[in-house]
Amino acid sequence: MNNIIEHNLGGRDSLRNFFTFVPVITMDEQIRHILEILENDARASPEEISALTNMAAQEVSQTIAKLEETGVIRHYKTIVDWDLVGENYVYAVIELKVSLERNLGYQAIAERIYKFPEVRSVRLLSGDYDLSLTVRGKSMKDVAFFVAEKIATLDQVKSTSTHFVLKTYKEDGVILHEPEVIKRLPVSF
Repeated sequence: MNNIIEHNLGGRDSLRNFFTFVPVITMDEQIRHILEILENDARASPEEISALTNMAAQEVSQTIAKLEETGVIRHYKTIVDWDLVGENYVYAVIELKVSLERNLGYQAIAERIYKFPEVRSVRLLSGDYDLSLTVRGKSMKDVAFFVAEKIATLDQVKSTSTHFVLKTYKEDGVILHEPEVIKRLPVSF
């Protein structure tokens, strides 16, 4: 299986340069299946994945280790419903219009912005805005001051538009709130 991953990623030399030049990755169905299982449930054990893929548990473990080593698997994540724990975080989506400097593209601006601990995600967009940030703070005031003092003051940022998240229904494919059951009284004529 290791040979398949090395072959599919272009051999050991391209593994070293994986982040500077991303080759087209062709994966066999077993690797794709492992990735889909882990994306859905990062806690799935090699034994559970083995049962679902008809691979040996040791082969699953070796494949996962190689996928982690090559950067295909970047991080394992837990989705927490902070409202249920009593933590009241405020999230906001901030859209940015930016001006590019000579010899610097969107990547340089994104790198500068994603280093702030308040920033949860940075995305390049098409349309009216160039970048979209998701920011987390303890209060609306914290988020507003962060945007005003840290983001809007960057030389490349031409304008910002902040949208506070009022409620999250689904996060990374996980439903956070059960659907409400509407009980209606029977109507008779």
